[in-house]
Amino acid sequence: MRFLLLAAFMCASILMPQCTEAQQINYPDTKTVDHLDEYHGVPVPDRFQWLENDVREDSEVADWVAAQNKVTFDYLETLPYREAIEDRITKLWNYEKFSAPFRVGDVYYLTRNDGLQNQNVLYRMDTLQSEPVMVLDPNTWSKDGTKALGGLTFSDDGRYMAYGIQDGGSDWRTWRIMDTTTGNLLDDQLEWLKFGGISWLPDNSGFYYSRFPEPQEGETFQSTNLNSKIYFHKLGTPQSDDKLVYEDPEHPEWGFAPSVTEDGDYLIVSVWKGTDSRNQFYYMPLGQEDAPLTKMIDNFENEYTYVGNYGSEFIFKTDLDAPNGKVVTIDVNDPKTIKTIIPESQEALSGVNLVNHMLVADYLKDAKTDIRMFDKEGNHLRNVEFPGIGTAGGFGGKKDHTETFYSFSSFATPPSVYRYDMETGESSLIRQAEVDFDPADYEVTQVFYESKDGTKIPMFIAHKIGLELNGKNPTLLYGYGGFNISLTPGFSVTRLQWMEMGGVLAVANLRGGGEYGQKWHKAGTKTNKQNVFDDFIAAAEWLIDHKYTSPENLAIQGGSNGGLLVGACMAQRPDLFGACLPAVGVMDMLKFQNWTAGRYWVDDYGCSTNSKEEFDALFAYSPYHNLVNGTQYPPTLVTTADTDDRVVPGHSFKFAARLQEAHEGNNPVMIRIETRAGHGSGKPTSMRIEEAADQWAFLAKHLGLAPNFEK
Repeated sequence: MRFLLLAAFMCASILMPQCTEAQQINYPDTKTVDHLDEYHGVPVPDRFQWLENDVREDSEVADWVAAQNKVTFDYLETLPYREAIEDRITKLWNYEKFSAPFRVGDVYYLTRNDGLQNQNVLYRMDTLQSEPVMVLDPNTWSKDGTKALGGLTFSDDGRYMAYGIQDGGSDWRTWRIMDTTTGNLLDDQLEWLKFGGISWLPDNSGFYYSRFPEPQEGETFQSTNLNSKIYFHKLGTPQSDDKLVYEDPEHPEWGFAPSVTEDGDYLIVSVWKGTDSRNQFYYMPLGQEDAPLTKMIDNFENEYTYVGNYGSEFIFKTDLDAPNGKVVTIDVNDPKTIKTIIPESQEALSGVNLVNHMLVADYLKDAKTDIRMFDKEGNHLRNVEFPGIGTAGGFGGKKDHTETFYSFSSFATPPSVYRYDMETGESSLIRQAEVDFDPADYEVTQVFYESKDGTKIPMFIAHKIGLELNGKNPTLLYGYGGFNISLTPGFSVTRLQWMEMGGVLAVANLRGGGEYGQKWHKAGTKTNKQNVFDDFIAAAEWLIDHKYTSPENLAIQGGSNGGLLVGACMAQRPDLFGACLPAVGVMDMLKFQNWTAGRYWVDDYGCSTNSKEEFDALFAYSPYHNLVNGTQYPPTLVTTADTDDRVVPGHSFKFAARLQEAHEGNNPVMIRIETRAGHGSGKPTSMRIEEAADQWAFLAKHLGLAPNFEK
């Protein structure tokens, strides 16, 4: 909802290297409390502690949210180009979208969106040339589009389809079962599933899954989700009758991901306790009455990602003595003997699939997709050729499938879907997105720059052809830098809009990500986390030094761990940026482990209660704790959502309140709080367009961008 115009006046910039027109903003009064926490003998005040409370349960927090939103939307309503930007994003967004198809038995499934539908729709095709037939339309589940498809699993023969329903962006899923031969729903319904799916037995009698206990009243969205358990659900029975298969009360923080092997001979379980890829691995022969789970890997020293099996010989992707990853086999009858079949490469191995009795290995070469094909003995056969710098995803299937499918896109290349013939190595185009722009008008380059300690960091830069390096181009620098996640060049309508308006897009591949394997990842974790911020700051300085932009024309953006990145960098270098967009960020680094999924992140961040060394590192960069009174911060639009149970919105609430208290000057520092939305997954199209329009209009205002929408 939009509100009235606020008064505007000219201001003199004190600390920022700019002088722009600004508006006097009267922020809501935010109460403070006398709350004190102590870490290793160090007292730490937390004067906005009350904003940690669940907005759905605490009326005082709800009133604060409403007051902040009114100020924010009043302001956003006044921004030049706001309406034109939303109109253009909507037009660009309105193209047919489709996923790569996947085979189930002898038929194909894919998701499709006619352009502006809030949620993608599931379709079925008898052949690749058949007209798709609608199977499941999540747009009918809610009037506002906030219920989404949150998982999909088919029985081996394709008769039964289990699907998860995501409500309001929450990580919780409710699962239902459909008989695909009739289209009818079964009575079966499963609740309290999170961070996992289900795996069918070959005879369709039922499936395995893991779940958490039902949260206590008032803790649905802030529970830390302990005591994961594995169950077997017999089809046609209530969930209350499900058989408990495995639990480990001595390790309530461990999670379990059960799966049935493709041959139906084994139940396998990956055991995890955080976001790190290190895991334990258990297995159990099926068809043997009350057979116990056997621990093949009983420690958390390395990653063992299951790829497939031939009888008792299991194939894994692992980082054992191979930080960049390799492929090995382990026989359950001789688990101490590990045989390498694809050795470690100079490039990071990010994933492996077993299709057509071949190993499809997904590598990253300087943050670009590099697909290599091997036979099951590990002999290299060929590489897949792509039409430029970009990202390819897909390459799924079963051992006996002779075809697979993938999609390819880049910053200025809309998604295209290909069929890949596993026997001939030929790719054939199936579908190509038709977006209202000319890719030939844009160019994408990759540069390498030095961080503070001399480390070479890659960065993608995309913009319209003919860019003048005059030091004045409005530039958006995006980063993440954590959890072994790699940022690769993919297509985004909103980023296209930014470039179309004349902006430069820069994406930095910071340490903490997975671009160069585990060494790269670990160099940006725990007490090394400052490397990530140094990498991002160095990217900004490189763009300025090479005349792409200037501090007053440079914005930074990131979400989740990337929201932390933006918050930490704007606290450390408020002079370097002309605007900041921290989204759903982890802002209180001393308490994150206390809420929902936060306890998993100690693998990357460390924990304030673990040791004085980790506390000192976290306290030194925690965005919430490092804002300084009397500082003029850049124009900042914090974004979060009330149903975010991944990074609870209290992080952003507290950060915004402290920012408004510490900030000196007239640059707007405000928070935009979405309702009926979560961390990002499942967010309806209408919300995504409106949020992007608000962000781009905010940047256009404060970076001096005057887009021309005449086409």
